[in-house]
Amino acid sequence: MSRVSYSLRASGSSLLGIMVCLCFSRGLVAADSKVTAPNLSAAQIVEKHVAARGGLQAWRAVQTLSVAGKMDAGYGDSAARSRRIAEGGLGASAKRAHANRVVGAPDDKGDQQVQLPFKLEMKRPHKSRLEIEFAGKTAVQVYDGKEGWKLRPYLNRSDAEPFTAAEAKTQSEKTEIEGPLVDYAAKGTKVELAGIEAVAGHPAYKLKLTMKGGDTQQIWIDSQSFLDVKVEGVPRRMDGKMHKVWVLQREFRAVQGLQIPFVCETVVEGFPQTHALTLQSAVVNGALDDARFSKPKMVAAAAPTVPTPVPVAVNH
Repeated sequence: MSRVSYSLRASGSSLLGIMVCLCFSRGLVAADSKVTAPNLSAAQIVEKHVAARGGLQAWRAVQTLSVAGKMDAGYGDSAARSRRIAEGGLGASAKRAHANRVVGAPDDKGDQQVQLPFKLEMKRPHKSRLEIEFAGKTAVQVYDGKEGWKLRPYLNRSDAEPFTAAEAKTQSEKTEIEGPLVDYAAKGTKVELAGIEAVAGHPAYKLKLTMKGGDTQQIWIDSQSFLDVKVEGVPRRMDGKMHKVWVLQREFRAVQGLQIPFVCETVVEGFPQTHALTLQSAVVNGALDDARFSKPKMVAAAAPTVPTPVPVAVNH
């Protein structure tokens, strides 16, 4: 589940910084010295980018953003195995999960990604709620702008757990709904043009952002559409090593005048398997009560109704 929730957290700071949609084999194109694009300054590129996304005033007017869709959670065999282990609760083993497999059930399809439904809600200032359906239950991550909690019923944990110090720090440092490039100067962010590279076969401006706190991030802006087609994610530790992460974005659609990517794919350096996220709906400035971002509570399942025994006549 942590791998799945990461995909959204990487973009959760702003939906605009998450979505990527190119397979590893065709999406990550190495820097090419021959790639060219019109000579523009970093400030000019950002100005055109913000306009392409819908405009500065339009993004300032956004108070809430809600999206829903499905995300990849791994291929059939591994995802189904993980689901069985999750259903078994803490201490369950892969061997036990395999032993509990229903006899006669169809084999897992290892060549198909298992997809999990999700819903992400964001509200100023800095509030977010993420729900992911997994193993027949709904996991929840909530941040109220100061504190965060996670509810993980698939691990048989019925109480909301507070964010770790690292999780709280990461969440507090995320940008608002509009993303890091909108109003970047007011946020204390510095933007530099770091070069021009090909992304998905098109020249893209590579921008280096240095945040107020000193953290850096790279974003690639397509030289024709001026949309952010590639975003650097938070590095991940896998196999004991840190690996770079990219989020590639595509299929931008207009939602109340704002351009939002509806398909994305997260790519981890050195791993051929990618994880896509596809939106099915997006709502701008919908009503979201503040209570949605408070500490979540486990919803107890209704007890099954026991039927009343019916007398059966017996012929002697």
